Amino acid sequence: MKIKKRFFLKNKKIKEIKKELGNFQDIIPKKAQVELVKIEDFPDILLIDGEPLLMQTDDKTIPTLHAMIKEEITEKYATVDMGAINFVIKGADIMSPGIVDADESIDVGETIVIIEEQHHKPLAIGTSLITGKEMIENNKGKAIENLHYVGDPIWELNI
Repeated sequence: MKIKKRFFLKNKKIKEIKKELGNFQDIIPKKAQVELVKIEDFPDILLIDGEPLLMQTDDKTIPTLHAMIKEEITEKYATVDMGAINFVIKGADIMSPGIVDADESIDVGETIVIIEEQHHKPLAIGTSLITGKEMIENNKGKAIENLHYVGDPIWELNI
């Protein structure tokens, strides 16, 4: 792992990121130190008070699983059944038949958290390909693109 650049963000940029995060903006508390780390062959990582809680991919800022473990997930989530867990943690996209529950307010293209049904722990972060209502109703097809999951290089990242 080779760090190319590392610098603190100005308040103006932090405000822009918080606005972009929408429902997840509480990940960045007031007066937090936000540091951008550019790592070779990785998305840009945002350290919030030294912890890798956000990442930037394709001009989109999304929370990491480290951030979601600390949050209570009440919206923008999809719950998968026990049979889907092994596929999700290997990086597979989430298929509609594996989804047992979802936030009905989810729109196409939103960042959502994938949680497992038994302990309600986050397994992955993804982008919705269909609405939350369709995730529950559909019995075939891809529902969520998996962007970051437990066990991937970003999960294992130590800076």
